[in-house]
Amino acid sequence: MLSLPKTVSNRRMKEEADFKSIIRLDSEINQIQDYDLLLERILFEARRVVKADAGSIYITVPTEAGEEGTEKLSIKYSQNDTIQKNLPSGQKMIYSIFSVLINDQSISGYCALKRTLINIHDMYNIPEDVPYSFNSSFDTITGYKTVSSLTIPLIATDKRLMGVIQVLNSMDDSGNIVPFSADDELVLTHFATNATMVLQRAYITRAMILRMIKMSELRDPKETGTHVNRVAGYAVDIYDRWAYHHKIPLEEKEKYRDILKISSMLHDVGKVAIPDAILKKPSRFTPEEYLIMQNHTLYGASLFHDTSSPVDLLAKEIALTHHENWDGTGYPGWVDPCTGKVEKADENGKPLGKKGEEIPLGGRIVAIADVYDALCSKRVYKDPWAENDVLMELRKLSGSKFDPELIEIFFEILPNIKQTQNSYPEETEQY
Repeated sequence: MLSLPKTVSNRRMKEEADFKSIIRLDSEINQIQDYDLLLERILFEARRVVKADAGSIYITVPTEAGEEGTEKLSIKYSQNDTIQKNLPSGQKMIYSIFSVLINDQSISGYCALKRTLINIHDMYNIPEDVPYSFNSSFDTITGYKTVSSLTIPLIATDKRLMGVIQVLNSMDDSGNIVPFSADDELVLTHFATNATMVLQRAYITRAMILRMIKMSELRDPKETGTHVNRVAGYAVDIYDRWAYHHKIPLEEKEKYRDILKISSMLHDVGKVAIPDAILKKPSRFTPEEYLIMQNHTLYGASLFHDTSSPVDLLAKEIALTHHENWDGTGYPGWVDPCTGKVEKADENGKPLGKKGEEIPLGGRIVAIADVYDALCSKRVYKDPWAENDVLMELRKLSGSKFDPELIEIFFEILPNIKQTQNSYPEETEQY
C-alpha cells in the first residue's frame, strides 16, 4: 500500500482539522441570538481559527452630515490576547470607539469599498502601489506591534455589506508572528460566509425588538433605542463580572449573557399600556398616578406569560422585578402579573415587596443599569446629572435600593460601563 509523502499527509490532516473546526464553529455561533454578542463571538472564533493574536470587527452604519458616502464602518469589538494577558484577571480590555470611512484610504475601508479580502504580510512595509496605508498610532500608544493582517468583508446573501473582520498577527506554534497563509484565507472566507448568514438572522431579531421599543417610544419619549441598548450593554457588563466572581462555568455564562442582552432591552415594554396623561406627564406624579405607573411592570411581565423560550422567561422576570428594591420597598411585589392576585401580603392586605435574593438576578442587574442610564441622560423634564453625582447616588442606594454586591461590581467595571455608554450615543442608533 502506497503511503502519502509526509508534507502531503500533514497538509491533509490540517485541512481535515480546519474542516472540523469550521463545522464546530458553525454549530456554536448558531446558538447565539443577540446581535452584539454574536459579533463579539464571531471575532473571537475568526481569530481562533486562523491563530490570530488580535483583531477587530466593524459594522456598517449611516454616515453623518458632511461625511462622504452613505455608510461607514464603526468598530464594535476589538480583542488582543497579548494586551489581555497583561490585565488583572477578569478585567476586560478597553479599546477606542471610532469609525472609518468606506474609501481607499484605510485597509478596512478599502476592503469594504472593493468587497475583497486583503492579506498584508508586513503592515510597516505595505507596497507603494496600493492607495491605502496603515495607521500606526495604536501601536505607538500601546507598544503593541502589528505585523501581519487579514481583512475580509461580511457580505449578506442580498449582497448588502454588513461589516468587516480584521485579524492581526498570525502566530505559529512557537509563538512567532508569521504572515497569514493562503489556507488561512480560504478558512476565514468560509467562516465569514457562514457567520454572515447567522448574523443576518440576529440582525432581524434585533430589528424586531427595536421596532417594539419604537412603539414604546411613540408613547414614551424616554424609551429610546439607544437607552435600551445601553441598559442591555451595562447589564451584560455587570453580569460578566458577577459570573467571574461566582466562577460560573463558561457554557452557562455564555447562555445567560445571551438571553440577558435580549431580555433586558424589553424591561419597560409594559409602558405601552399606561395612559398618555400619565406616561407623558412632564412633572411629578400624584400618589394615584404613581400607582397606575407601577403597573407597567405587571403589564410587561404578562406579555411573556406564555414562556416558550428562555428569553421569554427572563424577559418576564426582568419586566416584573426591575423596580423591586433590595430592602423590600420596591414594586410591584408579590403579585401574579397575569391574574393580579396578591401572593404575599402585609397586615393591610397590600403586596409585600420582594427583597434581597428573592429578586431574580436579572431584575437586580437591570435595576442598576436602568437607573444609571436614566440619571446620565437628558429628558424633557430634566438635564443629565453630573457623573460624580450619579455615582454618589448609586453608592448611597447600595443596600437599600440596590444589591450591594452588584454595586461593588458596577464600580469595579466602571471603565467598561463608560465604553458601553460611548458605543450608543444619544444622537444615533446602531443595531
